[in-house]
Amino acid sequence: MIKAVIIDDEPLARELVLEYLRNWPQVSVAQECNDGFEGLKAIQQHQPELIFLDIQMPKINGFEMLELVEKMPAVIFTTAFEEYALRAFEVSAADYLLKPFSRERFDKAMQKLCEKLENNTPAVAPVQDVLEAASREMPAQHNRVVVKINGKIKIIPMADIHYTEAADDYVKIVTQEGSFLKNKTMAFFEKTLDPQHFIRVHRSYMLNIGQISRLEPYEKETYLAILRSGSKIQVSKTGYPKLKEVLGL
Repeated sequence: MIKAVIIDDEPLARELVLEYLRNWPQVSVAQECNDGFEGLKAIQQHQPELIFLDIQMPKINGFEMLELVEKMPAVIFTTAFEEYALRAFEVSAADYLLKPFSRERFDKAMQKLCEKLENNTPAVAPVQDVLEAASREMPAQHNRVVVKINGKIKIIPMADIHYTEAADDYVKIVTQEGSFLKNKTMAFFEKTLDPQHFIRVHRSYMLNIGQISRLEPYEKETYLAILRSGSKIQVSKTGYPKLKEVLGL
């Protein structure tokens, strides 16, 4: 039996998936969810093998929710006519259903998924490719960062970020409220954050240039960026020319 969760803010869309699943008795729906907040809790509680996931939802979108999932299930995305979302799927083998989708298209996606599960073929690996592409395509991904703290979801506007710092397999996001860990790479944030406002000044740091108070010489042709908060961030020899150009120095 394949345990599934349906996550979609449209009741009719959820009902359609339930109707089509009647032809797939090997699938048991553990819960229906109205948004990404409910969806994340349901995934943590039920540990499903499969989720049907809408992309455009209130509070947080489907991609942002997936970034917070620790044990990734197989995903069949459901989406309306959103070009940026479709471009994200083009880079991977992950399946998606373009609303309004037919029973035939639904069955095709399910057949593909079941064959992977039966053959022990990874059914979730392409999701990471989709998330990487979505980070560049979806406007929301450039305006905020979504993190999970003690099981709760926090949305951090980009303007509130002072800097990011590499921390082993995570990136530390530093704000006035404190620091938050995100299971991403510095390269991910370098591609995602607006280059007019965030600059990679060191292999371990990206700065919000609006937070810079002044620059001070440091050592060996490097500098220290003194932030309004008082934090001191090292600017490398290669990072300084990029920062200098953006600041118009």
